[in-house]
Amino acid sequence: MGIVRTHQIVRPFRYMTALENVQLAVHFGRNPITSAAKAKEKAMDLLKQVGLEHKAQLSAAVLSLGDQKRLEVARALATSPELLLLDEICGGLTGSETRAMLDLVHRVRESGVTVMYIEHDVKAVMSICDRITVLNFGQKLAEGKPEQIQNNEAVIEAYLGKAGAGSELRG
Repeated sequence: MGIVRTHQIVRPFRYMTALENVQLAVHFGRNPITSAAKAKEKAMDLLKQVGLEHKAQLSAAVLSLGDQKRLEVARALATSPELLLLDEICGGLTGSETRAMLDLVHRVRESGVTVMYIEHDVKAVMSICDRITVLNFGQKLAEGKPEQIQNNEAVIEAYLGKAGAGSELRG
């Protein structure tokens, strides 16, 4: 259907290599590749796109959390999605890993894939999203462009309390 998601908790096939993980996903996309050689070629291209080509032959179990999250993105992209759902893709990452992931998400968006991004890292959300919907206890609190959300009093109060001047939302 053209929709794929990553999980907040990474779920690679731990005893398969990074390459095998992506190669398997290639077979289940909207345009499945049945030739093993072509599937391997596409999988290597995707690993290169996410910066893991040099770890293609490593077991997914030995990859760092940041690498496993990039592997999740490569597997998702292997299905040729129109809509990519990212569930806290930056959760647990270091500052440099977060910046690298946001760069990757930006490149995915530029390639024409629509991205829906669920995240609690306010700075990450503000830096990458064109449009934001804020939920509070499962109810929509606000929706708009990042600058509108940054200045929305209901959002500031819900997430920072009345004393919070919105500094965390503003960067």
